[in-house]
Amino acid sequence: MKISLTVNGLPVSWECEPHEFLTEVLRREGLIGTKRGCEQGDCGACAVLLDGVEVPSCIVLAAQADGHEVLTIEGLGSFDAPHPIQRAFVDETAIQCGYCTPGMVIATKALLDENPTPEVGDVRETLAGHVCRCTGYVKPIKAVLTAAEKMRAE
Repeated sequence: MKISLTVNGLPVSWECEPHEFLTEVLRREGLIGTKRGCEQGDCGACAVLLDGVEVPSCIVLAAQADGHEVLTIEGLGSFDAPHPIQRAFVDETAIQCGYCTPGMVIATKALLDENPTPEVGDVRETLAGHVCRCTGYVKPIKAVLTAAEKMRAE
């Protein structure tokens, strides 16, 4: 089947099978920043924004994204021009192996779009669905708060 959607601000039309999940199609189309994790919607590695709402793309059928807008980590910033959230994760050394980082950054984008002045509890709740197997969450929480501060100052 053919789906038409907007991905990272660009209109696309892709072929997919009715049973394929969005993660699979995104990665097949070269957007490999969206990671495959638990494939049950529990770990957060595959997080994308679907019409501005964070979703686990491993349990969203690609067909459900037809006609909608998807933002992946690739659409947020680039290596040469990182988004303030990405910059904050680097500055706060919140990136360990990096596997969970794209999902955390996407979750942070959703949080800060809705709440530009989050408290620590808001950040903890947001990152609760993102499993980091390397270490704790102290640095990612600090990165989210730093990103919020920098984005408010811009």
